[in-house]
Amino acid sequence: MRRVGSTIRISAEPKGDRERCPGCDGESVRVHSRYRRQLADTAIGGHPVMIDLRVRRFFCDTIDCTAKTFAEQVPGLTKSRSRRTPVLGAMVTAIGLAVAGRAGARLATRLGVAVGRDTLLRTVRAMSDPKVGEVSVLGIDLSRPRNYPDTGIEAAVLIQVGASPDEFGSG
Repeated sequence: MRRVGSTIRISAEPKGDRERCPGCDGESVRVHSRYRRQLADTAIGGHPVMIDLRVRRFFCDTIDCTAKTFAEQVPGLTKSRSRRTPVLGAMVTAIGLAVAGRAGARLATRLGVAVGRDTLLRTVRAMSDPKVGEVSVLGIDLSRPRNYPDTGIEAAVLIQVGASPDEFGSG
């Protein structure tokens, strides 16, 4: 660990002599090459943190696997093609959901995270939609006057649900 300017840099190298292929789950010990990977992590005392990780690429020896080589991943620290740790990624997503844009970029800078407004917005847009479960209770407001323009829509909803207007207290 060393300090370069205001940034704290941590050097690390995974231990172990084998890795599992993400394509076929086969185990490999043949090393193809090594390379340096830089990951941004959450700040320590307001100082940005960079992790310099020396990772290996392995050959996949499974004949029918489409991946000829693959990079090792450190569980809880790296994800494929990611430049941030999962903790920092969650932090950037939370900031993006809360304030996004310029205000989010200013907040992130105060927290020691160098991220721009466009990155915050892109992170929010990249989120997957939450899964919608089965609707168990459906409430419809039928208390408005019957000549209200969307009465036909309400009646269509009642027919689809299989209920009658009497069940909802209007007649």
